[in-house]
Amino acid sequence: MQKVNIVCFGNLKEKYWRDAVAEYSKRLGAFCTFAVVELPESRLPSEPSEKEIAAALTKESAALEKFLGAKGAYNIALCIEGKTVSSEALSERLTDAAAKGFGTVNLYIGSSYGLAETVKERCQFRLSMSPMTFPHQLARVMLCEQLYRAYSIACNGKYHK
Repeated sequence: MQKVNIVCFGNLKEKYWRDAVAEYSKRLGAFCTFAVVELPESRLPSEPSEKEIAAALTKESAALEKFLGAKGAYNIALCIEGKTVSSEALSERLTDAAAKGFGTVNLYIGSSYGLAETVKERCQFRLSMSPMTFPHQLARVMLCEQLYRAYSIACNGKYHK
């Protein structure tokens, strides 16, 4: 059974977001070992300089090292410049990763300033959920739903129509 981690920065503060993630986590349990790993977000002033942003991204990228460097992990960076794919294509990508021996899939959601370029460069795929911008909490729930849909598609389930 494939292990799937959403690795992100910050916590879900509102109960309704936590409840939504918990529901998809429960559903995903039928298809994979699923976890959401919440890492501390770097604190920045309200109007940070480019240097402060770069330092925060560097610090956050160091926190991702244990996941990026994990043997047998397929790494996906969520970023605006990534590729948009259909639910079917995401399902195929996850199935293909498993067939190629990747026992773990790590999906990275950056902090409010995204992910460091060095993190993106180490990922096998860059995924964009949309050209639109979403709050990170909503993006996390949407990603959980799409993972559930992708695994349902792979198993010819009834969820995806």
